[in-house]
Amino acid sequence: MASRPQRGPGRGLDAILGGSIDVDKLRKPVGYVNKEVVGAKEPQDTADILRIPVGMIEPNPFQPRMSFDKDALEELAESIRTFGLIQPITVRKRAEGKYQIISGERRFRACRIAGMDMIPAYIRDANDQGMLEMAIVENIQRENLDPIEVAMSYQRLIEECSLTQEQMAERVGKKRASVTNYLRLLKLPAKVQHDLKVGLLSVGHAKVLLGIEDQNIQEELCDVVVKTGMSVRQLEEKVRKILKGEAPQKPQQEQSLPDEYVKVLEHMGRYFGNNISLRRSASGKGTMTIRFDSDEEMQKFLSALEENNL
Repeated sequence: MASRPQRGPGRGLDAILGGSIDVDKLRKPVGYVNKEVVGAKEPQDTADILRIPVGMIEPNPFQPRMSFDKDALEELAESIRTFGLIQPITVRKRAEGKYQIISGERRFRACRIAGMDMIPAYIRDANDQGMLEMAIVENIQRENLDPIEVAMSYQRLIEECSLTQEQMAERVGKKRASVTNYLRLLKLPAKVQHDLKVGLLSVGHAKVLLGIEDQNIQEELCDVVVKTGMSVRQLEEKVRKILKGEAPQKPQQEQSLPDEYVKVLEHMGRYFGNNISLRRSASGKGTMTIRFDSDEEMQKFLSALEENNL
């Protein structure tokens, strides 16, 4: 499988990003498992997503793209295994019980490579353009849509209903700038879209990430936000430093503690459950920190001090 070329993050960037962070345990693939399987019931409208068995889906004979890059398909398949299919395909129902792809054949092929037996899809009634537009607009008005679902609905209006961004903004009662911002979310890497979709990342964070073109850095910053709970403002500051090429300040080199300091830590640690740390600079200045989790624990510390005349 061809992997995305590694782009060096630049001098000092690791420190700005906070180092290597593994948050994959927080992520689960988006599988649309809460959606009905096709045939179980009729879709409520053409904006609904159903899961269709792979064997019931056939390519579009009018597909303009005749060849697909094998390595790129393998890379997309690996992304789907990790994050699930973020953007469902669109199909239309055939008389013989089959479904023909309208858009998303590359995604469909990658899903098959990934071993998926059910493909999430929008089922479109291609004979009634007005009804399709109405159904999508109605779907956008729902309050439980995540940001990626909203963005995909906007994209469908543009592609399947032949609307401009301005016309679409009028249909959904939104400002054009707002529509444009949502559509830009679909340019983010699959990892970032996944985290935005499942609520690990906010739209505000995503907008800040769009200010950086390098997708590797976008993904690294996304990991930092998910791991640390960083605010949008804090993320803006990190992005500003990255764009300006600022090297972070070198952390002060920690000095080894003299023997008497070590003895102080050992002695005090017996009374404070080792919830104590000490830092000392080369000049001899430093800080001693005692950590506690509750008022009750602080009361225990006080009792220990009083009982031992400390």
